[in-house]
Amino acid sequence: MTLSQNNHSIAVISDVHSNAYALEAVLHDIDSRGIETIVNLGDTLFGPLDPIKTAELLMERAEIIHIMGNCDRYLLGEQMESITFQYVKPLLTQEMLSWIGSFQKQWTQDDLLFCHGTPFADDVYLLENVAPYGIEDKSANALMIELTGIQQKVIFCGHSHVPKSVWLPDGKLVVNPGSVGLPAYFEETPYPHSMESKTPHAKYVTVKKQGGSWLVEHVLVPYDFEQAARKAEENGRRDYAYAIRTGRAEL
Repeated sequence: MTLSQNNHSIAVISDVHSNAYALEAVLHDIDSRGIETIVNLGDTLFGPLDPIKTAELLMERAEIIHIMGNCDRYLLGEQMESITFQYVKPLLTQEMLSWIGSFQKQWTQDDLLFCHGTPFADDVYLLENVAPYGIEDKSANALMIELTGIQQKVIFCGHSHVPKSVWLPDGKLVVNPGSVGLPAYFEETPYPHSMESKTPHAKYVTVKKQGGSWLVEHVLVPYDFEQAARKAEENGRRDYAYAIRTGRAEL
């Protein structure tokens, strides 16, 4: 049965990055709303907090639809210079790696499309450009051209960790739910830039059919982010700890 037939809600989560503390809070909030369908947009275990607990929480819910993020794809490789990769990879069981390998490139339901970065690449921002001087929002015209071949009217993307909804003149709506577990980060490539949600909350969205359109709700969930930040510090990641506490990237 489609969403339009039963007025059913979907919860969309993304970018957990091994923050099991935030994930537990989000799953509890989703359950409290009676939402049974969850789509995870990827980048799930790649982080210095608790990848094993994160995997266990999600693997016990077989009904969750998982999308492959770039960081999920990295974990399927054998080697990477990243210190995060070197922390997470040795902890993963073959069962967990097989689970990651089962993630889908994208998923569609009714008039909705779910991807990690863009519908065409898992390591590219859909709503932003990275310029030498920092981050800039893509123009409406640029987005319409980029999404010309996409038939669905609502596109859900992750990757940037910044919650945002953008309505386009052609009637498409692009929604980024933000990050469950890492509300900010600094990245060196392709140019140095920061992505910041500016709050420490765990973030996700819900969507359901309403009339002839879709009702989208951005949700900010409070949780014990200090506990999560301390765990990051214990594992030698002051950068993660600062981002988790503040929603901002430490330069």
